[in-house]
Amino acid sequence: MASGSASPVVLVTGATGAVGPALVDRLLDDGYRVRVFNRRPDHEMWGDRVSVHRGDLLDSSAVRGAVSGVDAVFHLAALLHVSNPPAALGAEYDRVNIAGTRAIVDASVSAGVKRIVLFSTIAVYGSTRGRVVDETSLPQPDTHYGSSKLAAESIVLAPRSPDGAPLGTILRLASVYGPRLKGNYEQLVRALSQHRFVPLGRGVNRRTLVFDSDVAAAAVAVLRSSVAAGRTYNVTDSRFHSMRDIIAAICSALERQPPRLYLPAAPARAAAAMIEAAARTAGIRPPIQRATIEKYLEDVAVRGSLITAEVGWTPRVDLASGWKETVRSMKLAGRLA
Repeated sequence: MASGSASPVVLVTGATGAVGPALVDRLLDDGYRVRVFNRRPDHEMWGDRVSVHRGDLLDSSAVRGAVSGVDAVFHLAALLHVSNPPAALGAEYDRVNIAGTRAIVDASVSAGVKRIVLFSTIAVYGSTRGRVVDETSLPQPDTHYGSSKLAAESIVLAPRSPDGAPLGTILRLASVYGPRLKGNYEQLVRALSQHRFVPLGRGVNRRTLVFDSDVAAAAVAVLRSSVAAGRTYNVTDSRFHSMRDIIAAICSALERQPPRLYLPAAPARAAAAMIEAAARTAGIRPPIQRATIEKYLEDVAVRGSLITAEVGWTPRVDLASGWKETVRSMKLAGRLA
């Protein structure tokens, strides 16, 4: 969907999450009229520069009001990955990520929306076991989160415009970092800043990352590209980074030396198994779990060159500058000493 003189109206769901603010800021800078839809919107974040709608994804009246009159929808709202989620959380993944996506898509189609862009995840590929994967690789999600996002992708790719053209585009995001960093990487930054982190293994396992402003630029690029309709793209910084290099980049941003010692992987796994067993016997939550260690040691190498070839978008933020900006922003926000 090309932007024109009429300043298209776009809706962003989940706009106050880890990626949403960067996307909204980019859209505003590019001259779009922006509407946001959240359960608990932050009215102070953008002031009167955006139109704020409040509601739940399964509140049909609220969703219809949010999509009415918009040209495109960026669907970011989702229940994100949780390590070792309880079984009961599966129903919530289905409610938010699947049923919520269906509600947004159905309302968007009825309202005549011209493009729906879903922010998905490379977690749909599951464990890659040392392989490099791309958009031609068969998704094999191994978490409820990954499965729910794969189901959401199918929902977004299904509808067609009256002339038969697809309406949806899927962006499978690598691990996103930036000023609103959350989850495991936030914990890693805090631990490194407090000198209380010992790496597991030699740090040669690979990770695929992308900075939040690059995600925003990719989203705008696919919105403007007719080629992107009906397509699925991985969004990465175009590099595979070893954990050792990631830790070094974070430590450089923190202005400290990386840890010199590391704990071999095999003893770490064995210790975690013993701690988990003891915790089960005592009826308490273990302070460390094998799943957490496996998550740290996993190798994730996802190629992101297709969006460059078809849409022309290229990432701009490298690992060093990305972590420098992340740490700087966390300190300014009082999230890091």
